[in-house]
Amino acid sequence: MAATAGAPRGAADEVDWERLRLRAVELMERAYAPYSRFRVGVAGLVDDGRVVAGCNVENAAYGVALCAECGMVSELHASGGGRLTAVFCVGGDGQALMPCGRCRQLLWENGGPGCLLMTPEGVLPMSAVLPQAFGAEDLRHADG
Repeated sequence: MAATAGAPRGAADEVDWERLRLRAVELMERAYAPYSRFRVGVAGLVDDGRVVAGCNVENAAYGVALCAECGMVSELHASGGGRLTAVFCVGGDGQALMPCGRCRQLLWENGGPGCLLMTPEGVLPMSAVLPQAFGAEDLRHADG
């Protein structure tokens, strides 16, 4: 899978997107989605070379379901932290799935504007996926 408009060409070409997709598919198959049957998996490359992953986990109280990206970010921090550099999220068909708004914010917080995301339209940096994002820098400015 090649880089697309908006993504830094060299960085996107260095990512093993198929490896990330296969790990995301593996996790998607483990998702707990008895209510919606909408299984999601995600895998992310960390700046130290690790791959972290997650799957969605539903709950009978629908509002407290966990998106796959929540599990991935939890694994990121539980396994030593770092920054996400590339992320691939898949749905039940194993193809790229765009994260929801909440998860885009999680990716921004843990990867920043340069983190690359495989989208249904190709690779995009988070700065294109979540333009004018709100982040930690905005909280620092709140103090005046």
